Amino acid sequence: MSVMAGVAPREPRRERLRRWWRGRLATPIDAPLPQRRLFLIPTRFGLGWAALVVVLLLFGINYQNNLAYGLAFWLFGVGVVALLRGWLNLLGVMPGLRLPREAFAGGEARLGVVLRARRPRMALELHCDGADAWLDIDEGVGEAELALPTPTRGSLALPWLRIETRWPLGLVRVVAWVSHDAELLVWPRPLEEEAPTARQGGADEDAGDFAGLRRFQPGDSPGQVAWKQWSRSGVLATKQFSAPPRRERWLDYDACRGDPERRLSVLCARVLAHHRAGERFGLRLPGLTLAQGEGDGQRRRALDALARFGPSTGEGAR
Repeated sequence: MSVMAGVAPREPRRERLRRWWRGRLATPIDAPLPQRRLFLIPTRFGLGWAALVVVLLLFGINYQNNLAYGLAFWLFGVGVVALLRGWLNLLGVMPGLRLPREAFAGGEARLGVVLRARRPRMALELHCDGADAWLDIDEGVGEAELALPTPTRGSLALPWLRIETRWPLGLVRVVAWVSHDAELLVWPRPLEEEAPTARQGGADEDAGDFAGLRRFQPGDSPGQVAWKQWSRSGVLATKQFSAPPRRERWLDYDACRGDPERRLSVLCARVLAHHRAGERFGLRLPGLTLAQGEGDGQRRRALDALARFGPSTGEGAR
């Protein structure tokens, strides 16, 4: 049966469940954790504590033992206070993310997490995709870093963040999930052995054309002093040279050998090498040409293009 024109297709069930999960359980990033999104999960120690209270209460009822009654109610009261203190320890905390400036495939991305609160908070735990960190909030802010693996290049959707605390006695875990839409662009893994080596040579190898003489100044190199001029006139002068023309360097995908990922890794290493040398360079990929440039901006544009490049389509994401 065909779908009627003008009627939007139904949303997939998985997407509807995901939206329900996000709206029901998770708190958006940069928003305070509300009381309805804090979940109390008993620990093994907490279950043992509760079992001990029940055993003492049954013992007191069976044998009419006032000491058992008192101990059972005292343990119960301590447990209730610990549960309330742990819940208040996480209530109102405002989480935020600080994305890493760069990440290469095969390494780790250092994801910064910033927690803010009006009063001190103790023993907070951060969990995200197997990475863990612990922090306290002092003077209104606490920061920690999570080391997330980046196995492949390209756009990486960061998993949700889980914040929890077992403070003060470890009877329960107070858990909150934090949702976000943050993505990280992972650059290719550089093949350092493929990077171009620096040229070796003397000081005059890159010198330009002779431009004239100027009066000698203390600190000038003896190799630049015009000694013949000094022998004739007795006046020290220093040679001046015009700056040599800057070569245009193009990093070409088609000029590299190997499979697509190896080519991108080679180009990544060359981008880093030319940037360290302060040289201008351009990048040619199938379907994308990055004009000549230099500096941090050119480095980031080139590495972003390599990360977004899709070898299966033969085009770079713009």
